[in-house]
Amino acid sequence: MSTKDFSPLHQGNIVDFIVDIFDRRGADSYLGEAVTMSQHMLQAARLAEEAGAGDTMIAAALLHDIGHYTNEFPEDALERGIDNRHDKAGAAVLSLFFPDIVTSCVRHHVQAKRYLCATDPDYFGQLTPASVHSLELQGGPMDENEVEEFGRIPHLDAIIQIRKWDDGGKIMDKPTPPIAHYTPVLQRVVDAFAAKNSARR
Repeated sequence: MSTKDFSPLHQGNIVDFIVDIFDRRGADSYLGEAVTMSQHMLQAARLAEEAGAGDTMIAAALLHDIGHYTNEFPEDALERGIDNRHDKAGAAVLSLFFPDIVTSCVRHHVQAKRYLCATDPDYFGQLTPASVHSLELQGGPMDENEVEEFGRIPHLDAIIQIRKWDDGGKIMDKPTPPIAHYTPVLQRVVDAFAAKNSARR
């Protein structure tokens, strides 16, 4: 399966397109962690599922790091997130197909780590060495002004929860369902978003 078969992207093929990325690129290493990219994202989704989360939160957990693969998206989609970090780029390419709560969780999951390091005394000690290193590159814990500003963004509770599932999804050899298990979840979220947009027209 080639990505060129899925351009232009639309409601009917975006989920297959994402699954194809997982299948072809999921074995990529994950920034010094003990898991691959697909293992990490699938573990995060599994944690959401085990917590009884709804479809949108499972989708957000699964896709929070999709921005690492924005080079896979067609040029018209990539333009929406070009030259951005993976969190912003991922949110940009998903925004045509997924609701704001999903894209907000993707967009802010990196900054949520900085927020939690500044507001939760126990949080820093739970980070992996690789995550501590990336925290330094991302600006370290937020200052008071950043905390105040971040605390006002929509979907804050959901963003924080996705961040915690993100942190929990780094366990070597932890079994998870395959990406195909989440295909119906993703399609339901995409279809609901498309239907809502159509109703507004």
